[in-house]
Amino acid sequence: MIEARRTTLWISLALAAALAIGASVPAFAQRGGTGGAHGGGAPRGAPAGGGAHQHLDSRFSHNQYYYDRGYSVPRAPAGGREFHGPDGGRYWFNGGNWYRWRGGRWVIWPAPIGLFVPFLPPFYTTFWWYGVPYYYANDAYYQWDDTQGEYEVVPPPEGVDAPGATQGPTSDRLFVYPKSGQSSAQQAKDQLECQQWAARQSGFDPTIPGATADPAKRNDYLRAQVSCLEARGYSVK
Repeated sequence: MIEARRTTLWISLALAAALAIGASVPAFAQRGGTGGAHGGGAPRGAPAGGGAHQHLDSRFSHNQYYYDRGYSVPRAPAGGREFHGPDGGRYWFNGGNWYRWRGGRWVIWPAPIGLFVPFLPPFYTTFWWYGVPYYYANDAYYQWDDTQGEYEVVPPPEGVDAPGATQGPTSDRLFVYPKSGQSSAQQAKDQLECQQWAARQSGFDPTIPGATADPAKRNDYLRAQVSCLEARGYSVK
């Protein structure tokens, strides 16, 4: 009889514990997630695509997802870097998304024109506009500045947004995916170093204004980039 009572007591205690754990699950799930304009979390880099507060940037066949302008988070996402813009504002750059500190939150904001950055976004499209190379991502345009040794956020090239513009951007874009969990900053660094190495190997450097190359040299340049990036643990297409 005593043994039976003990068994019944243990079963009752186990059932009560299970019910308590089950009741706590919804509260925990509500605290999770990436947050948002009214959430408590912070996004991590560029969105994979298709979620809330995101849009597809298909300009120049870029085809990457970014957070919508005005979307905000209370904390800067990990893996980014802070900059002070020419307008005096505090900016955070992460995964191709630009945030500005406003009203106690980090708000998705246009890229600050005139700011110099040491690296490009992890995903970017290289295109040529009347012989001048530009790097594009998330409605932002970048150009290499030899005097600063960095990339400058610049306005769109004149005429690129004009209806019926006939100048077709020539893309040297590669789709690069980190297979070993490399951070956005590490990927940008690797891409820049591989780009520079490919330019030395092929004799063609698309970052030099007015640079031209026959198709063979351009293909050599792209193949060299692919080899370099794959050797560093990236999947390239």
